[in-house]
Amino acid sequence: MADPVITGVTLRAQDARPGDLFAALPGTRRHGAEFAGDAVAAGAVAVLTDPAGAAQLTDAGVPVLVAADPRAPLGALAADVYGRPSERLPVVGVTGTSGKTTTCFLLEAALAADGSRTGLIGTVQTSIAGRVLPSALTTPEAPDLQALFAVMLEQGVDVAVMEVSSHALSLGRVAGTGFAVGAFTNLSQDHLDFHSDMQGYFEAKALLFDGRARAGVIVVDDEWGRRLAERVPDALTVSTDPARRADVSVLERRADPTGVQHCTVATPAGTVPVTVSLPGAFNVANAATALACVHLLGRDVATAARALADVAVPGRMEKVDAGQPFLAVVDYAHKPAAVEALLRAVRAAVPSRVLVVLGAGGDRDRGKRAEMGRQAALGAELVIVTDDNPRSEPPASIRAAVLAGATGAGTAAEILEIGDRREAVREAVRRARPGDAVVIAGKGHEQGQDVAGVVHPFSDRHELTAALTDLTADPSGSAATPPEEFSP
Repeated sequence: MADPVITGVTLRAQDARPGDLFAALPGTRRHGAEFAGDAVAAGAVAVLTDPAGAAQLTDAGVPVLVAADPRAPLGALAADVYGRPSERLPVVGVTGTSGKTTTCFLLEAALAADGSRTGLIGTVQTSIAGRVLPSALTTPEAPDLQALFAVMLEQGVDVAVMEVSSHALSLGRVAGTGFAVGAFTNLSQDHLDFHSDMQGYFEAKALLFDGRARAGVIVVDDEWGRRLAERVPDALTVSTDPARRADVSVLERRADPTGVQHCTVATPAGTVPVTVSLPGAFNVANAATALACVHLLGRDVATAARALADVAVPGRMEKVDAGQPFLAVVDYAHKPAAVEALLRAVRAAVPSRVLVVLGAGGDRDRGKRAEMGRQAALGAELVIVTDDNPRSEPPASIRAAVLAGATGAGTAAEILEIGDRREAVREAVRRARPGDAVVIAGKGHEQGQDVAGVVHPFSDRHELTAALTDLTADPSGSAATPPEEFSP
């Protein structure tokens, strides 16, 4: 059998094209080798699999490459097939529990400010020189990622920015990728259904700084960031605390009544004024992180800073305005620290009460559910516990865990349970009064709700907009007088 010429790599048999290598990987339910025949019929010229897969492919009709862990070589192999694109395209990778998406949006705008053509890969969207594509994973699988880099080069992209999840680092999705800069935002409890504990989660994030990034940026506002900075002494450190010694430091910060923040950021290239339209100290940290990356890329920091003022991020502290007399916000916060930071930021921006709607995802880290409820009760006057993406779990059992944390917080917050997320959103809007804030947390930019394996169309932003539109069209539909027990 003559050696085939491989021109592409895919993990999905339905996407196989002539000249592809099909990576038949073991899955949780089925083995990819079961679909190798479909891939070969579509034109795949070779298969990469493990010994169990090879046992099923005794008559594949194409060469079968066998590796004990086929994921391990997949990234480097895909990079070779696509011409090692990250060696020619500067790539910035951003990791951390929270802030990856916002930092990447800010950084992309900052880099585009000097006329550069940019690429973006992340949770909300992928974009190539301004053309937006949908995203399925925070970080694509290795073959898709390398193909994206190659397309970016073809389209004249000068620099790419991407989110790098702990799953991606652990599973080798970014193997074969060289990073011009790696950035770390923070670490808090999440994904402990995948990682053994917080130390294991930290070690996964730290892989971005194992030599694959030529330069590093580390936010040292939490203990995990400070620990990482000790390991990577050459990295630029970032802090929002002026008293903490950092290479990039926020010297002052003030917010106007709309939540827009104005600050001064000291960088190795000089001190620059920065305006961020997103509320919360954590978003100032995200902006400072973006500027630190700009500096390490050799770009003009002052030009970049001016571009940050108009950046908005879908589903991240996203304001929804239908003419209502109170603040309404959609946010992706779905872990305890993110809920805490979100509600603190909203509290600082409104004169009256905070009303929050949230739930927790099924088939994910169960340990964070009660703590999410507790943080909601600590930060809001009304907590409506609802369904998020229950997936295969009974929704009521997930709500019960969140409710237990909320009621156990021992605060004066009113706590309601409304399983129907649409109705929960509407109830929060009905109860809101002038000067309040309604916060819909957990799903952010998502366009569906996963219930028992079926994804139903659902958008927090659309549901909130509809509820607000109905309210402003018929003000009598709201609670003209708040319930006695919910009065300020």
